[in-house]
Amino acid sequence: MSDSKKYVMTYEGVKKLEEELEYLKTVKRKEITEKIKVALSFGDLSENSEYDEAKNEQAFVEGRIIQLENMLKNATIIDENEIPADTVSVGTIAKVKDYDLDEEVEFFIVGSAEADPMENKISNESPVGSALIGKKVGDIVEVSVPDGVSKYEILSVRRD
Repeated sequence: MSDSKKYVMTYEGVKKLEEELEYLKTVKRKEITEKIKVALSFGDLSENSEYDEAKNEQAFVEGRIIQLENMLKNATIIDENEIPADTVSVGTIAKVKDYDLDEEVEFFIVGSAEADPMENKISNESPVGSALIGKKVGDIVEVSVPDGVSKYEILSVRRD
């Protein structure tokens, strides 16, 4: 697998991935091994749904471990001291006025591996995230989104 994409991440994001990786390698692997042992004790594997389920779960976990290891190996951690305090970049929180919804929204700009739209953590590679990168307070940004064009005014920029 030659996926050498660089993942821009915050220190917090790297810690979360490391914790998930540790959990999968130590706890989850043991749980799945135990499930497989129990399923094998039931006998005939051709009609053993517990065994099939445990093997599928094992394949998923092993795939996720490989994915996490690759992401961590190719992570570029953003040094918060190098982030200009008045410019939107990975690791900053941009408070914007959303003209479509006529409300203020805060976006935490993170790398693609950390994105979580439900927590307003948007990727620097997303349409809105990439449009905000490099902008300063007072800038107005128009972004092409699936619904058309959204317009935002940057009200403030801060670090968490």
